[in-house]
Formats: sequence, structure tokens, C-alpha cells
Amino acid sequence: MSTKQTTFKVTGMTCAACANRIEKGLNRVEGVTEANVNFTLETAKVSYDPEKTNINQLEEKIESLGYRTVKETTEFKLIGMTCAACANRIEKGLNKLPGVSKATVNFALETARVEYSPAEVSMADMMQKVEQLGYQAKPKEEQSQDKDYRQTEIQKQQRKFLLSALLSFPLLWAMVSHFSFTSFIWLPDLFMNPWFQFALATPVQFIIGRHFYIGAYKALRNKSANMDVLVALGTSAAYFYSLYLTVASTAQGAHHRVELYYETSAVLITLIILGKLFEARAKGRSSEAIKKLMGLQAKTALVIRDGLEQNVPVEAVTAGDLLIVKPGEKIPVDGEVTEGVSAVDESMLTGESIPVEKRVGDTVIGATINKNGRLVMKATKVGKETALAQIIKVVEEAQGSKAPIQRIADKISGVFVPIVVGIAVVTFFIWFLAVDPGKFAEALEKAIAVLVIACPCALGLATPTSIMAGSGRAAEWGILFKGGEHLESTEQINTVVLDKTGTITNGKPQLTDVIVAEGIDETSLLRLVGAAEKNSEHPLAEAIVEGVQARKITFPDADKFEAIPGYGVQAVVQGKELLIGTRNLMAKHNVEIQQIQSVMSELETAGKTAVLVAIDRQYSGLLAVADTVKETSKEAIRRLKEMGLEVIMITGDNQRTAQAIGREVGVDRVLAEVLPEGKADEVKKLQKSGKKVAMVGDGINDAPALATADIGMAIGTGTDVAMEAADVTLIRGDLNSIADAIFMSRKTMRNIKQNLFWALAYNVIGIPVAAFGFLAPWVAGAAMALSSVSVVLNALRLQRVKR
Repeated sequence: MSTKQTTFKVTGMTCAACANRIEKGLNRVEGVTEANVNFTLETAKVSYDPEKTNINQLEEKIESLGYRTVKETTEFKLIGMTCAACANRIEKGLNKLPGVSKATVNFALETARVEYSPAEVSMADMMQKVEQLGYQAKPKEEQSQDKDYRQTEIQKQQRKFLLSALLSFPLLWAMVSHFSFTSFIWLPDLFMNPWFQFALATPVQFIIGRHFYIGAYKALRNKSANMDVLVALGTSAAYFYSLYLTVASTAQGAHHRVELYYETSAVLITLIILGKLFEARAKGRSSEAIKKLMGLQAKTALVIRDGLEQNVPVEAVTAGDLLIVKPGEKIPVDGEVTEGVSAVDESMLTGESIPVEKRVGDTVIGATINKNGRLVMKATKVGKETALAQIIKVVEEAQGSKAPIQRIADKISGVFVPIVVGIAVVTFFIWFLAVDPGKFAEALEKAIAVLVIACPCALGLATPTSIMAGSGRAAEWGILFKGGEHLESTEQINTVVLDKTGTITNGKPQLTDVIVAEGIDETSLLRLVGAAEKNSEHPLAEAIVEGVQARKITFPDADKFEAIPGYGVQAVVQGKELLIGTRNLMAKHNVEIQQIQSVMSELETAGKTAVLVAIDRQYSGLLAVADTVKETSKEAIRRLKEMGLEVIMITGDNQRTAQAIGREVGVDRVLAEVLPEGKADEVKKLQKSGKKVAMVGDGINDAPALATADIGMAIGTGTDVAMEAADVTLIRGDLNSIADAIFMSRKTMRNIKQNLFWALAYNVIGIPVAAFGFLAPWVAGAAMALSSVSVVLNALRLQRVKR
């Protein structure tokens, strides 16, 4: 018996009993000879018989016990794919490797994303597997150094096309001269010489078209078929039949005016290469969103090291470095201000056009712009840890992932080529035996047309190009879909549940109303209140102090201060005794407040907290503090309702306050007094009633509800916590982003369906038209190339979608 050993990293263990449970569970799996779980290191070391069990089964066992295994993810750049069938073959090959739990290949992006267990399989193993399948894989990190890879590929295709077109033109000229309506065209005798045509067609067939043969061989060797098989079969049939006629005519002494088909194979290859050239250019444009995001990054940073200022590449900045950011410069990485005051333009991240003031202790984000003051900052997050790097990562992963709808196209592509070859063979024999008996050349031409028109490139490009363009455009609007599946699911949403605090509202109390008693000066009252409240750490006190400061009112220090929990504060300022707080505080000190009771009730009904003020035991004024509604919330909720969505607000606030906010913003329903852990239950209730629910929250305390909903949307500034918690991250704190996300999802899905329809319709119509003899092979080749380009161009329309 051969025994293999592997080590898993396990998360979720809380004590040694957990480790024992996993150990016992693994030891019960058939084929496991020994399992040791280390609670301290959080590892599980397993010896097993690979003939009886495998890595995936062991992982499933650990997960069935309620724990999770940690896997690594890597990305490769793939070279050599020609159609969706190639992508399917690489994907299947990688998924068969032991230790690979999930491999996704994106034909449009030419990338492979692999989730694997490093203890079982290495990156070298995966690259070797791709090479065995006849392609080349380069780690994404290496590829980043080779920024001109796609441009190099385009230039290579351009050279091949120009050479192919130059060699094919005389053959096309000779073919066109055969038509009666082109008899006036002068044709050099040399162009009709079979050996001259052979000399032109051979380099096109075997040098320029060499990769079709290599691709077809590798595909057939791996028991599958792709576009290369169709092209190689079709062009070879025309080329070798023409070669046979050339040799035969020479043997018989005839050197001119033989009916040859060299132009069929040469022009076909030329047109297919032209189609691939257009496709490569269009695919390059579809990753514009990533390029734009990467272009936001600063290239260099001014670092203070050993007391000296030095310019270094931003990649060389390490956490803890002190950086100088001059006015007008981009902030290189995420960090904290240690010196200086400035306004920073954060519009690239938050969408807010007004610069944000930054002081010592404030956080700054990489790629935002320092507007008018010199800042010294300490780097806290660098490289892949920065907010922008995480945004780029989410967009790349979304563009590289598959939407469920793509599985339909993948299944069709997988069986398409063998069926087409079968149809081509049947077409040949029907023409040769029944329609035009004995005419081999005519029957062969019809079979070649069927082979060429049916290449499934458009089908393979239909979904990924739309996902790339749609998710890229959404990223420009500050909406990050974590994967193609979420982009697809968002379209089906019919109910939006909004958390109140921090989502509909600003999430921070603000001073909203100041009502003074008769004979009291408002500025004098606020100066005394500010002096007293600045000593309190209560959120309401902070809101009052900020409100007073916003009115440009300065205040002195308090002579005495006492916080009374549950009541308010008592202080002495400039010889005056102040009481600031609740009704109970006033009652405790016998302050008469009967005259203001009705006003207080109105404010509380409107969702505000009323704070009473007494000076020297006399009622002097009333302050109202509230978590204010965001300026855009009402308009955004109106947009959602116009889109046919039910909008529900959920909050832990009391019913009266919640209803007041609900009425103000115009939601359909209000769920009040719901504890954080109860939000997920409310979402489940809605789902059970048949609704497709999007939950919108801040991505931290709403995590259970976000995870339970069909789509979880986190409103935030692109922090790692928010991104992990939700399926969609709305970087800008504006609720309009919810409507934008659903709008973009609907647009993208409509685009995908259009692409799939036309790709399938093209083949369904094209194959019988070719089989009935209405298409010359070169026309079929042009149509096939055009179908791929049209699908990509249709997808690229998403990059220009307006809100």
C-alpha cells in the first residue's frame, strides 16, 4: 500500500476539544492511516492511501465537522489558446490535479485562477500540466514585469496577417477573374500557374498557419476538439486536393487553367488571422478599467530615511516609513498623518468632489491627491494591502470569474466541434453521392464551408467579455462585484433591505436645532454649553461641541465639570451653573420645563434627541441632536422604487424614531427595534416569502445579514472588512450606488443574452446555409471572423453606459 502525507491549515478551532474532534473524524475516513491535529499551530497532518481517499474528501470531512481549510490562490497568464474549447481543456486538466480544489480559465482575459493546497501541488506542477496540454502558463507576478505582452501579441498577429495577405492576394486575384462579371480584369498568366499558386499557398498553410496544426494535434492528443481542428481540417482538405490536381495536371502535361482551391485555404487562414487580430485589439480594450485603476497609483514616493529625503519607487515603500507629500502630489500609500494640515481630494475613492481636511492622526489613502499643504505621513499599508490594490484585486477577480450563465456556453462549446465535423462529413457525401454525383471538388468545398463557418469562438467570448466590460464600468462608478456570479444574481433582486445607521443616515449625530428661551442670546448660550460639553466623552456631547464649533463660536474652559450617567452633565462656566441633559435631570434640580414639553415631543417624533439646558436653575434653551439623513438617500430610494424594487429599512432604533426616518426618505416598510443578530432572521423571512433580497449595510456589524441575503452590499470606503463581508462593495457612501449596481447588472445580463443569442443564431443559420452550398469557404471564413469581433464590440458598449 502506497501512503501519501499532506498537511492542512485549519481555521475555526477554539480549544483542544475541537482538535480532538477533527482528529477523530479524520481517522474514521476510509484510507486514513494516521491523523494528527495541532491546536496551537492550527494544522492537521494526515497520512492516507490515495487509492481509497483524496485531498478533496479529507477537506470535505473537515468542513463537515464545522471547520475550514485554508487554501492558496494563484493566477497564471496563459499563452496559446485559440478558442473557448482550449480554455475548457486547460480548466479540466488543472481541476484533475491532486490538491487543486478549483480552477477557472478565462478565455477572454487569457488567465487561469487556481485555488489549491500548497502541500499537495505546486505552481511548477500546474505550469507543467498546462505545458503538457500544449499551452504555456506564466505566473501573474512575472507577467506584471512584461507589461507589453498583449501589445507584442497584437504586433505578432499584424506581421502574420500582412505576410499572409501579401501571399494570398495573387491567389484571390486569380479566383476573382473566374467570375463572368470580372472578365475585364487583367490577369497575368503566371497567377494561373498551378506551381506558382502552390509556392504562394504553402508558406501560408504551413508557416503562417502552423499554429492551427499544432493546436489541432494537441487537442486531439488530449481527446478533445477545438477551433484549430476545424480550421486545420478545412484548409488541409482544400490545400492537399489542390496539390493532388497540380501533380496530376503536370503529369498529364497541362500547366494552366486547372480548377484549383489554393486560394480557399490561403484566404481562409488570412481572414481568420485578421479576425484574431481584431479580437485581440478589442480584448485589450475590455481591460481598460484595470488599466485606469492602476494608472491612479503614484509611481514614486519621497521617503525620509536616515534623516535624508530620497525619492524611491512606490514598490520600495515599507510599512512604518515616513513620507513627505507636497501640495499637488498623489499620496503614495495608505497611512496616517504625523505632521501638517491639508485638504485631500478623495474623489477617486469616495466620489465626493469637496476635498477633506486632514490633520495629525487622520488616515490618508494611497492615490488620493494632496491639494494645498505639506504633509508628513507614516505608511501603514503598502503594496497589496492598500485600499486601491484591494479594489484592483476585486475587479480582477470579478473579471476573471465565471457567471453561471457561462456554463451553458461552455457545455455547448465542449460538444460543438465533433458535431460540426460530423455535419461536414455528411454534407460532403450528400453532395458527392446525391446532389452533384461524382463532383468531388464541389462536395469538398461545401464541407469546408461548414467546417469554417461553425467555429465556436463567438460562443466562448459571449459571456466573459461582457463580464469584463460590465464589472470594469461598475468599478469606475465605485461599485465592486466580487465575482461574475454576483453580477448575474444582482439582476434578480426585487427587494432591497437598508440598514439605517450609516447607510440611510450619516451614522454620526449632529446638532440640528437650537431653541432658546425668551431673553436668552443664542451665541451666549452655545458658548456656555460648548465649554461644559467639551469635557464629556458622550457621543451626543461630541455632536453638540462640533455643532457649536461649526458656527465659529469659541468657548472658555469650565471651572467645574461633572458627568451624571443617565442624566447629563453639571458644570460651572464663568460663574454660571449649567445643567445640560434629560427631563429627569431638570426634575431632579426643580427646573420648570412645562413650556417646552410640546416642542420636545415634536422633535422626538421626528427622530431627534432633545437636550435641555438650564442656567442657574432656570430653563434657558433646548438643543436637538440627530443622526441626519444623507442628502442623497431620499432620491436614491425613489430611484430604487422606480426600478420596481420594494425598499425596506431595518434598524435597532425605537419604533417612533424609525418611522420618522422612514417617512422622511420614503421607504415602503420599516422594521424597527431589530437587534443585530435578528437582522439575518428578518432577511430569511423575506426570502421564505419568495423575495430575492439585497441587504445593504456597513459590512461589519451587519455581516450575518449580508451573508444571509441573496446579495450582500457593503457601503464603505473599500476597506478589507467591508469587501470580505459582502458580495458587492459600494465604495461611495451614496445610496445611489445601489440603484447603479442593479442597473449595471441588468445591462450586463442583457448584453450577455444578446451575445449568446447572436453567437448561437449565427451558427444555427450559418451551418445549413453553408451545407446547402450558398457560401463559398472564404465567405464563411470572413463571416466567422466577423461574428467573434461583433460579439466583443457589443460587449464593449457596456464601457460607455451612462447612469
